[in-house]
Amino acid sequence: MGGHFRLLLQVAFRNLFTSKINLLIGGIIFLGTLLVVVGGALLDSMDSAMSRSIIGSVAGHLQVYSDESKDELGLFGNMGGEPDLAAVDDFSRIKPVLEKHPNVKTVVPMGTNGALITSGNTVDLTLARLRDLYKKRAEGGETPAVRENIDSLKAHVRQMVALMEEELAKSRELLSDSARTPEEHEAIARARSEAFWNGFEQDPFGSLEFLENRIAPQIPDGDMLYIRYAGTDLDTFQNTFDRMEVVDGQPVPHGQRGMLLSKFFYEEYLKLKTARRLDLIQQERDLNKKTIATDPQLQRWVKENQTQTREIVYQLDPIKTRLAVERLQKLLGSQEPKLDKLLSSFFTTDDANFSTRYAQFYAELAPLLELYRLRLGDSLTISAFTRSGYVQSVNVKVYGTYQFKGLEKSALAGALNLMDLMSFRDLYGYLTADKKAELIELQKQSGVKAVARENAEEALFGEESGNNLVADATPGLINDQDSLSGAMDSLRRDDLTKRVYSQAEIEQGVVLSSAVILKDPEKLQQTMAELKQSAQDAGLKLRVVSWQQAAGLIGQFVMMAKLVLYAAVFIIFVVVLVIINNAMMMATLQRVREVGTMRAIGAQRSFVLGMVLVETLLLGLVFGAGGALVGSGIMAALGSVGIPAGNEALYFFFSGPRLYPSLSAGNLIAAFIIVMVVSAISTLYPAFLATRVSPLQAMQTDE
Repeated sequence: MGGHFRLLLQVAFRNLFTSKINLLIGGIIFLGTLLVVVGGALLDSMDSAMSRSIIGSVAGHLQVYSDESKDELGLFGNMGGEPDLAAVDDFSRIKPVLEKHPNVKTVVPMGTNGALITSGNTVDLTLARLRDLYKKRAEGGETPAVRENIDSLKAHVRQMVALMEEELAKSRELLSDSARTPEEHEAIARARSEAFWNGFEQDPFGSLEFLENRIAPQIPDGDMLYIRYAGTDLDTFQNTFDRMEVVDGQPVPHGQRGMLLSKFFYEEYLKLKTARRLDLIQQERDLNKKTIATDPQLQRWVKENQTQTREIVYQLDPIKTRLAVERLQKLLGSQEPKLDKLLSSFFTTDDANFSTRYAQFYAELAPLLELYRLRLGDSLTISAFTRSGYVQSVNVKVYGTYQFKGLEKSALAGALNLMDLMSFRDLYGYLTADKKAELIELQKQSGVKAVARENAEEALFGEESGNNLVADATPGLINDQDSLSGAMDSLRRDDLTKRVYSQAEIEQGVVLSSAVILKDPEKLQQTMAELKQSAQDAGLKLRVVSWQQAAGLIGQFVMMAKLVLYAAVFIIFVVVLVIINNAMMMATLQRVREVGTMRAIGAQRSFVLGMVLVETLLLGLVFGAGGALVGSGIMAALGSVGIPAGNEALYFFFSGPRLYPSLSAGNLIAAFIIVMVVSAISTLYPAFLATRVSPLQAMQTDE
């Protein structure tokens, strides 16, 4: 048997490179193997990288949420808005059930939602600071420092109104006085008058109200921003997701209310637009090697910086305006007195001067400006719809910014801002202990009394219907009565931003989902099934899903890419199978005399069949090994230098600025199996034809 096989190998090796058809078949096998090795390794590497992005940023290995939810969980948002999830009423009930599993390391409570916020315009922000100074004076008396700051801001406001009057004069020339209404003209004229400013100190808050309501709305540089936020136990979140790092400011103090903005969101939406455009140009030049001369996007940003200087001009008070003019005149070697013209000239940049101007902007102009609309330490007012459809607002102090290491430039990873759970529950409409105390206080002051819901009809229409009544709310459920509580905020006796909550208070309440971190991720499927059973045994209606399912469309991206690749590989190898089959048919026809001679000297049909099969398998082995070797070399080179993320979306899929792919034994084994199977199948029919050749047929043909 061994001698028989050695003979087959000798014949196969002899014929390996003697036929052009064999070289054609070998080339096809080589390219197919190369495709499977490189394509499979790249997709596996991207799958691994994206799983690190999703698991390490917000999802964990598993996500748990209510089985009564109408939609599937989508941590990165779904098409058309936030998913409709039923609330888990008490996180402290599900946490011990989940943590009891031996493979569960940590459980992190969370809930995601979105809301619209207004960033205000330059006049709004200046007036807000001036109002704060007058409040400070009213509470603590006037000091020289407070007086100096008030006078400086008043001068700044007067300068902004003067600039608005200049714009009004220009609009009269260009638009025939139709740009503003008569009421707006009247408001600007009053704000420019000496009488208004001479009487400002007599009623500062009334004067500020006039400026806020009649002047600030005429500057259209404010923005309505959509903000996605996740309510969570901030300490547990930071300790669990080790890629998270606080960039600016500080973490929210333990047990307190507060918020950490995503560094990406803070830079992209709250930074001075001119400064942000400069940053983007610098980034594209450095990372993606683009040039202003050839890239239309960079040219557009340069043009916008040249023409959109008002945001800077309005920020500067008279003293800072003088300093800015002096610095720009020195930098440009110009005697131009107008700040807007100097700025336009300064921002006229090209590839030769951009790096210098970029450094000069941050060294000379940035110290005079407020680079961000929201300063760290300020409070952000967020208004959102509660679960029951009413609008609820909370003021949350912004302590700092954060990012996930390696995902700094990812819009997907940077879209989520972090909020404490107590504030999240208020926005969600959950009746917390604080809200319940406010409701009781409101009832006391208004003279109403609570009745049970089932007795509401009797109370409303019975003998006591003349009394003030309010239906009793169920603690811990969605609070419909918040729609009646517009005055509640004024009834707060404690400053909730300073209150420290215990761990029990943080955990005893509503969450929308929980991230589960596993000790051994290899046992994900097994753990998921066991947690489902544990929840069912405990009487909890929960869904347990993997990180890929929890990520929604984003999580399915690589799976779809794999399916596309495998479908492409299947189609390619079907074509290859046909080509190899036809090529082997031609090779068999060319060797009719050889096969007939073998049969004439005693070769059995099994020998002929084995000869053709071994020859094809040897072709597959040799050329497949060559394809695998070249593919391994390509992957080694890519793994060394990495594949750059050409845009922000790829930062997330690559889990960083570059993807460093690796080749696993599984990729090589899969390639060899596919190649050998296709080669063997494509040879079966030609081999069968070869066994049908008789010595008589061989002698009767010239071929």
